[in-house]
Formats: sequence, C-alpha cells, structure tokens
Amino acid sequence: MTASAFSLTATYPEPAFTVRAGEPVIGGLHGASRHYFCPNCLSWVFTRPEGMDGLVNVRATMLDNPDASPPFIEFYREEGLPWASTGAAHSFATEPEDAEFPALLAEFATTITKEAR
Repeated sequence: MTASAFSLTATYPEPAFTVRAGEPVIGGLHGASRHYFCPNCLSWVFTRPEGMDGLVNVRATMLDNPDASPPFIEFYREEGLPWASTGAAHSFATEPEDAEFPALLAEFATTITKEAR
C-alpha cells in the first residue's frame, strides 16, 4: 500500500489518538484491519489493525515531529528489501511472540523521548 521500501507506523493506545479535523474514509482494502485515508488527497493516515483492539497505527509521516520517535521495532524483515533498514533496536523476521511484548514495551518506555510523548 505504500509503494515504498518502508511502511512506518507509530502505535498508540486508542485513548491517546484523536482525529482533529475531517472525516477519514476506508481505503481500497476492506477487511478486518481498517485502513483510513484522507478523503481529499487519499493519503493513508492511520490503521485500526485486526487483533489489536485498543491500538491505532498512525503513519509516521503524519507526526509533527517524526524525528522524536525513531523506529524501535521492525516487523516482517523477511519481506523487506535487503538494503532497506530503519536502524530499529529490535528486528523480527515476522512478528514478535506475544510473550515478548511486555519486555519490548518496558524497554521502549525507558527510551522514548519527552518530545515524542
């Protein structure tokens, strides 16, 4: 969906996310994961992923200060271009196991900058 080497998102708890203007629309993919787009320019803005109730994935390009939130985890490296890397602290061929998430989240909480909060 990105036509790029990357699909960068920042994951936020649902209560921390608000659409401030406009009414986003569902894009071309109609499935359990809901991808929302700007109705005017049709840019991909955010996703409410299947199986991750309570979380919203926001496109990193939508952030006012994306440099304050560098990638922490890479998912699906097995599908990535071998020369494309984000420099994330953790990288997974597909996804981390559910049991790994508490430690990953705890580590992330110690590294996040005040600007990104």
